[in-house]
Amino acid sequence: MPPSTVPFPRRPSDGPRGGRLILAILIAAASVLTLAYLLSFPSASSSSRVASSMAPPTEDGCCRGLEGLELWGPAVNWGSDHRLPSAAACCASCKAMCNHGDCRCDSWVFCGDKTRCGHRFGECWLKKQKDVMAPSVIAKGDDVMWTSGLVFAKGDGIVGLETNIGTIRIQLLPGCAPHSVDYFIEILGLHNCAGCRFYRAEGRGNLWNTKGEHRKNAAYGPPYALLQGTLEVDGLPFKERVKEDCPALRRGSVAWVGSGPEFLISLANHGEWKEAYTVFGSVVPEDMAIAEEMALLPTSTDVWSNVTVKLLRDPVYFKAKRSTRSGVS
Repeated sequence: MPPSTVPFPRRPSDGPRGGRLILAILIAAASVLTLAYLLSFPSASSSSRVASSMAPPTEDGCCRGLEGLELWGPAVNWGSDHRLPSAAACCASCKAMCNHGDCRCDSWVFCGDKTRCGHRFGECWLKKQKDVMAPSVIAKGDDVMWTSGLVFAKGDGIVGLETNIGTIRIQLLPGCAPHSVDYFIEILGLHNCAGCRFYRAEGRGNLWNTKGEHRKNAAYGPPYALLQGTLEVDGLPFKERVKEDCPALRRGSVAWVGSGPEFLISLANHGEWKEAYTVFGSVVPEDMAIAEEMALLPTSTDVWSNVTVKLLRDPVYFKAKRSTRSGVS
């Protein structure tokens, strides 16, 4: 049976980081002690409703943007001549201009507040960015009446987590998790991910097959078939992520744990965890071998709220870099 409440996992300490004040460390320690095991108690009762084979997450049905954001750039369709009833419809209109991986539109701007938009209500501007991973922003904040979003062409919107083992490439999902993608764009702009690391690694064991399908009559952990880490950058205060699209976790899903900065890469289909996690990306299929290799690294055990977990003896640090299907750029 699943727990009656869903607490969060605590992040183990691997020593103080350079430049951290002792007070900040103590506050962080107090915070993580309140966290527990969101990933540690799967609900077996719900797994029977999950399809035996689950493809990596896609953006089918997802078309969201960021409120209070006005993207700039050359227009491929003027909003004064292109009015639609919703931001989702504007997003879909942009996506419709993607054909065979080539997107004539890769960003959209919509005005959906009748009071603030006035005569501009319903305008849907379709635009083409010079660099979709560094979009041109003219205004951002609560006083901005526009909602904007991104659309990635095939091969765009890929971030590589570069480790000493190899690079795990992640296809970001801007239509499903625009706030999360916005954070990645911020990290890439800093050219720094100091402190970002994997610290928990649990393989599939004999509980899931190589496709991530749960074996009949097997337990649901431990181990729990996942990598877990943090995307908190040293010196950059992390703003908790809002909850976005939360499909069932599939093999290759990349999702926030709670509201971040902890995140996970799922090595198996985890329908038993229901729809509890914001999924913001998907590992490029050929890179799952690197994730599996990481799960075989030496670990030690710890107990989080009476649940045994496996922690990497040596955390695996990574750099976040722009990437493509062919490699890190």
